[in-house]
Amino acid sequence: MPRSYTAGDSPFDHVGGEDVVRRVVTRFYDHMDADEPALARLHEHDGQGHVSAEARERFARFLVEWLGGPAQYSPVHGHPRLRMRHAHLPIGMAMRDAWLRCMTRALDDVGVSGEVREFLDARFAEVAGFLRNVDGTG
Repeated sequence: MPRSYTAGDSPFDHVGGEDVVRRVVTRFYDHMDADEPALARLHEHDGQGHVSAEARERFARFLVEWLGGPAQYSPVHGHPRLRMRHAHLPIGMAMRDAWLRCMTRALDDVGVSGEVREFLDARFAEVAGFLRNVDGTG
């Protein structure tokens, strides 16, 4: 069973801090652009057809804060309100699974492992499931 974390002992600290989190985000969107076109289409794009730098930065700020690092997202964007912010997107099992595939590959690429990886795999699966708003496999 994945361990729990407390203030001062956060997943952010255990993955290696902001540099590692930002590398995960970069790889996550690189995999999305390359391997999951249906998922990538749900995001804003740049002139080259890739998920935009703004979307990548917003997620990096969110992930830093969500993992227990410095508050970078909420001072700029307010409370995450994940369900509300994703409600306009059709998120079914296929999109959930595509998102998890991208995150799994990104964590693998960056070398996140051990107890913190077990924790993150479980938490990402929970959140991805929580955001589903379409029944069935879509």
